Amino acid sequence: MLEKLNLLYGDRGEEVFQRIDALLGTCAQSGREQKPWVTENDVMLITYGDSIQDQGSKPLRTLHGFLKDYALDTVSAVHILPFYPYTSDDGFSVADYRQVNPELGDWEDVKAMAEDTALMFDAVINHISKSSEWFQGYLRGEGKYVDYFIEADPERDYSKVTRPRALPLLTAFDTSRGVKHVWTTFSEDQIDLNYKSPDLLLEVLDILVSYARNGARFIRLDAIGFMWKELGTTCMHLPETHQLIKLMREVLELCAPGTILITETNVPHLDNISYFGNGHDEAQMVYQFPLPPLTLFSFHTKNARKLMEWADRLEPTTKETTFFNFLSSHDGIGMRPTEGILTAEEKQAMVDKVQQHGGRVSFKDNGDGTKSPYELNISYIDALTHPEEPDDVRIKRFLAAHTILLSLAGVPGIYIHSLLGSRNDYKGLEQSGINRRINREKLEKETLYRELESDRHRKPVFQALSALIRLRRRQSAFSPQAEQQILFLDDRIFAVHRTNKETAEEIIVLVNVSDETVQLATSYSGTDLIGNTAIDKEVEIAPYQAIWIRSVGG
Repeated sequence: MLEKLNLLYGDRGEEVFQRIDALLGTCAQSGREQKPWVTENDVMLITYGDSIQDQGSKPLRTLHGFLKDYALDTVSAVHILPFYPYTSDDGFSVADYRQVNPELGDWEDVKAMAEDTALMFDAVINHISKSSEWFQGYLRGEGKYVDYFIEADPERDYSKVTRPRALPLLTAFDTSRGVKHVWTTFSEDQIDLNYKSPDLLLEVLDILVSYARNGARFIRLDAIGFMWKELGTTCMHLPETHQLIKLMREVLELCAPGTILITETNVPHLDNISYFGNGHDEAQMVYQFPLPPLTLFSFHTKNARKLMEWADRLEPTTKETTFFNFLSSHDGIGMRPTEGILTAEEKQAMVDKVQQHGGRVSFKDNGDGTKSPYELNISYIDALTHPEEPDDVRIKRFLAAHTILLSLAGVPGIYIHSLLGSRNDYKGLEQSGINRRINREKLEKETLYRELESDRHRKPVFQALSALIRLRRRQSAFSPQAEQQILFLDDRIFAVHRTNKETAEEIIVLVNVSDETVQLATSYSGTDLIGNTAIDKEVEIAPYQAIWIRSVGG
């Protein structure tokens, strides 16, 4: 730890080390039992604290009630997206990291939920709201807060800096010391934090420890790749950023052993997996960002080869690391992770099809005056299927895509609007003018419960996907540590062989991404767990059919 601090802070390293040591001394012995590592049983629901609303009840209590009524036997964990007081970006411009947004509930509501299910909290620690006490203290010139933020000269060259959004990088503010330009990577209401300040680092470490004490089994490090700034570089994935994450892991291991750090870096694969460190010293999990666009591309083109070639290149993870797999989330479907995998023409075809399906496209600034697609904004079920196609095709295609998600090595994350079969929310999009709102609908509890029991679209999606998740959680071959071998049998068939050497269970996954019936001659025999039918080498796979063969030979 001291070595890392010396690299970050030079001759101040020893002083910072002593302060961290004092923080560690406050960790109660009673809260330091080792939390278990993830297994095939781990499936996470991703949701806002107020995705389901009920008049007269705090949303966190409503969410807890929904879990008890419909989902606790389906998922093992819940990622509650930022539930702190905020001022913009649907929670990702945090005003106070230590409080629960009173409109959602309080810490007692969070702790009550943690008694029934594992929880993931967001650590939105690249930036903070301009309305926060920290930034207001900076504007007033108060003590440590002056160093909490990054002042910059607007005349300097920032062309190398990676830009996630087509917005100004620097924002001018009137301060007690005159007009200052500060770094605002994401928006003028999201002020980047300065980790060159040891005071800031200590504050953030204390916040992370408090999250673990308040029920977080997982902590998601939002937009973490931008955390350290050096002019003349891309300001992405710098060595100092990795040192900071390693420090965070070490502190959490000492205060709350087994707390799992998940890095959120919507970037190409090699940059993404760099956050595993050496496989033992940095993040335990990283988001598998290429999976959503490549799965979508497979169904658009009725060809899974690009997806399988990418999956075939994935390096095995260590026993202490794994991927966090997902198809849909509160954000759009990122396009940057397809760099080096899809051609410009293939990416443009995806953009065109998503727009035909009623979606929107968000762009990033390339730094040279041009823009390129950054993410596709659309519900995943609509991204897969044109609005005029039949409902039964839409549902089959959607379930087939999620079978791929549930089959790959890692921990699956299911967005609440995917579990519930939600379609594009045009009302929310139009009212806000924010592209991402198309997939962030707020649902009224009574209406939702009624639709889960009777709606011709929502009910079958929810019931079938829930049953598929529960089936998956019972198969040891889907352990994050079970071996994974991609099978190239037919380009229309996504195929993977999962093997758990400890239990000797094997499952062969076959998912038809096309609208054609495919005949396969294989060496596999066993039982299709999804269809509950016997398979004996010859397999006929209907359009968008998914098969899990528990193998007894071959």
